Formats: sequence, C-alpha cells, structure tokens
Amino acid sequence: MKRNTLYKILLTVLLTAGLFSSCRKELDKTPLDQFSNTTFWTSEANVMLALTGVYRGNIQMLTNPTGAEYSATDWWSYHGLLYLEFATDNAYDRRGDNSGLNTLTNGALTSANAYINNYWTLSYARIARCNYFLENIGKAPIDPAKIARMSAEARFIRATQYFYLSQYFGAVPLVTKVLTLTEANTVSKAARQQIMDYAEAELKATAAVLPRFAQLTSAERGRASAQVALAFLGRLYLGEQKFSDAATTYKQIIDDNENIIDPNFESLFNGTNETSSEILFATQYQQDLAPNAMQQHNYPAALGGYMLDCPLGSLVESFEFNDGTPFSYTDPRYVASDLGQNRDPRLKFTVLYNGRPFKNIIYDSNPDHASSVDQLTTTKQATRTGFALKKFNSEVFSGGDLQNSGIDLPIIRYAEVLLSYLEAKLENGDAIDQSLLNATINKVRGRAGVNMPAVTETNPALLRVILRRERRNELALEGIRYWDLLRWKTIGQVLNGDFYGAPFPNAQNLRKKGTTVDPFGRWYVTSKAFRVGQDEFWPVPQSEVNINPNLK
Repeated sequence: MKRNTLYKILLTVLLTAGLFSSCRKELDKTPLDQFSNTTFWTSEANVMLALTGVYRGNIQMLTNPTGAEYSATDWWSYHGLLYLEFATDNAYDRRGDNSGLNTLTNGALTSANAYINNYWTLSYARIARCNYFLENIGKAPIDPAKIARMSAEARFIRATQYFYLSQYFGAVPLVTKVLTLTEANTVSKAARQQIMDYAEAELKATAAVLPRFAQLTSAERGRASAQVALAFLGRLYLGEQKFSDAATTYKQIIDDNENIIDPNFESLFNGTNETSSEILFATQYQQDLAPNAMQQHNYPAALGGYMLDCPLGSLVESFEFNDGTPFSYTDPRYVASDLGQNRDPRLKFTVLYNGRPFKNIIYDSNPDHASSVDQLTTTKQATRTGFALKKFNSEVFSGGDLQNSGIDLPIIRYAEVLLSYLEAKLENGDAIDQSLLNATINKVRGRAGVNMPAVTETNPALLRVILRRERRNELALEGIRYWDLLRWKTIGQVLNGDFYGAPFPNAQNLRKKGTTVDPFGRWYVTSKAFRVGQDEFWPVPQSEVNINPNLK
C-alpha cells in the first residue's frame, strides 16, 4: 500500500539532536531514534532533546556532513527562507530561468515543481514532530510548569507552519494528531479560513503562556517568547487584512518595551551582534557543530562562492538618495561607477556591487572584464545580475570552509514589527500623525548606522508608497518580499515584465533583450509573467494528489 508524504513523515517522527543554542549542550547526546517510546519520556533531559528536534525540524546542517543545503529544507533554513526572494523582483537564482524558485512566478509553475514539494513536505514534517511531542510529553515526570512551557513552544511552532501553509498553499489538511496510514491516505483539505482560524487561536494561546522576551536567559536564546508568537499573529492578521487586530497585536509588543532598533544595521546579519534585542527570533547555527553553508552559496566567485543569490537592479533602484528622495538614473547624484554614492547607507550593507571592496578583493563584475572570475556572463559560476549579496556575508569570517558558518538567520526583527504596526494603522484608516511616524518608520530609518531623513508624509495614498518602499529596503533579501506582494495583491503587476541587473554604460558585452538597448546600459536578466488568478496559491504536489485524490 502506498504511503503519501503525510503518513511517511508522521510515521517517522523520531527526533534527532539539535540546533538552537539553548540546547547545544545536547548535541553530543544519543539520538532519540535509539530509544524506544516507552523508555524515552523518563527525564527532563530527554524531553529537552525531543524539543530540540522540534525546533530543528529538517534544517540541513552538519549532518550531510558539511552543512550545505541544496534545496529548501525548512521555512526557517537559509535556502527555504532567503531564497524565496528569487521568486520576486528582489533577486534572481543564478541557476537560471528553469530553477524551481524562479518558476514559482515566471508563468511556469506546475504541481510538479520540486520546491513546492519541499515546502509541503517540510511543513508536515514539522507538524508531525510537534504532534508527536505533544502526545508524549505528558508521560515525563517533570515540573508541570515546564511541561506547559514546552508544550506551548511546540504549539507555537505548529501554528507557524499552518500560517505558512495558509499563505502559500491556501486550503490544506489540518492535522493535529499523529495519523494512521489509512487516515493519512484519505485526509481532506480544510478551508483556508479554517487553517487561519486555527493558527490564530494557537498563537493567541501560546503567547499567553510563553515567557517574555526579556525573561529568556542567555542559555535559552533561540527559544520562543511571547513576543515572537504575537509577531506571527500580527503577520496572520495582516494576511487576513484584519488591520485593527494587527495594530492591537503589534502594539502589545511595542508596549512591552523589551525590543529595540539596533544602531548597527550591518551587524545584525554578519554574526557579530546575534544577541541584539532587535532580533525577536532566529534560526541559530554554530560553527563546527551545527553550521550552515550560506557563505558558500553566496560569496563572490573570487572568494570561492557559488553566487546563487543575485540581487536584481529593481531592488538596487528602490534605495533612495540619502536625502530621502526616490532614486533616478537621470538624477545628477547617480554615479554609475559607485552606485552607493549619495544613497541610503543600507544599500551598501545589503548589496555588493561592481568596484566595492569585500574582504581582500575588489568585486569586479564588469561584463567586459573576462579575466575576472566574477565577470557578469551567462556562463560562469558567478553573478547573473552584476550584483552579489552583502547581507549575511561576513567579511570577518575566519574559517577556511565556507560551508562551516555559524551566522544566525533572523526570522523576525523588531524593525518589521514597527513597520507592520504603521501599516496596520494606515490600512485601518486610523489617523496618522508625526508622533506615530516618529515612533515607527522614523525609528527604523533613523538608527545611527543608517540615519535617513525622517518621513513627514501623512497623506494615506502617498505614505503607502513610502512605507512599502521602506519595508522593501529595510527587509530586503530576508525572505518576506514574496509574502508582501501576495497580501498587497500587487504581485501580478510587479512580477510581469522584464528585469534588469547592474548598469554598465558603454559596455561592449552588454546582454540585451533581443535587439533592444537599455537606455541606462543595464544588463538584461529575465522576464516574468505571473498569472493572476492562478499563481497566487501553490498547487498541492502532484505526487501527493496521485496517492490521495482528496488533496486535489
């Protein structure tokens, strides 16, 4: 009898050793799959080991054994989170137009797409771990208060999976227990609203039980807090366009006054400031023990990187001039040889562009410079846009193996909370005044390391444009752009047309679309044709439907 993914995952839920810093001491313990279920739940140490497995999910780390991740292994892995940007106007997958991530939005999405299969499978793998944990933790002879907290953590993680499933797949099975084979092969989809209602109730309930952010000890860094549960609840409300509820939820986090806008933007992503109170929640890695290969996949080719993450010109053009006015190629402040000159400082912290120093090289992506391994071409294992990733790439990394990085992956930052609160107030039709702007968007723009001019616009239509641009620039390449475009219902407009990379005026080897010469000398990268009414929700993987037609 064939087993669909739901059953295979739910059947094989014995958990492996962990990831998050609070449980790193458990890394050298015997794996849980060497215990029987009747003898395992006998100590707090074993329960913590199981909880560690719930947090880890299927995130690829040292187990392969280097940590390289060649497909999405979780919503919270770097390949699963950051590389969703490839399906947007922010970045391009160096592997080409037929990459599974590029085809999510270029008009070629089908139910055979490998990435939607990955996301489906990894979601139910996490859900399975949560269900298994929750059905067994009561057997452990430990403090009931600890059981309550750990159960809330597992419920929070399960709720986040249903958040993601509802936003990207829509209607999906609602599974809250370990299934039998028969149940798994006949399970039906619940309506999208039912999935969101369930996630809402669970996030509310767990926020009331989880400790406050400020109560987490240094040994517990990486475990869920009440604030991160509220932050996901706020996201859910934004996705449902329940703006009043979203505003109330985000205001709770703000009023707690336990999180900050860190003065040093760049340090939040290069491994030097991972304990910042701006980071509400992050996937935590540790060099040598539980590393990731972000730098292997994203470093410039001259330094041995694979250059998968190629920022698009559309993103670079989104960053304002440093006086707060929108960028334009016709503005005299534009400098083709130094794109960051006179610009929002976050551009230099986010994107590596031609001529910029990085580590011990000058990044050289000029398409006419054949001697450079980072030359912009369609053939080299290098950039396809002329740009490289700066965010998440550390210049102080001292390890010899780019697949052995301990840099954490932020999932929710306080900057998102403030921008989301302002958006919720704006879209709810609430009055916008300067004090609200100063408490939200201007806190983000005004951090010491950025120091962009304060926003003073209060006209809703004009402020909406400014706020959405600010959100794009502040959260660029962190994996949230796709969802923003979906919920704003602008994705069909934004992801239709031609996309370009870096400008190289007068370059001889400039790639064109057909015979059309770009007036600004930009390299043609790709075209997208998002199908409105078809591509907003991903189809259930065909391999699942073949086994269980109820999932069609």
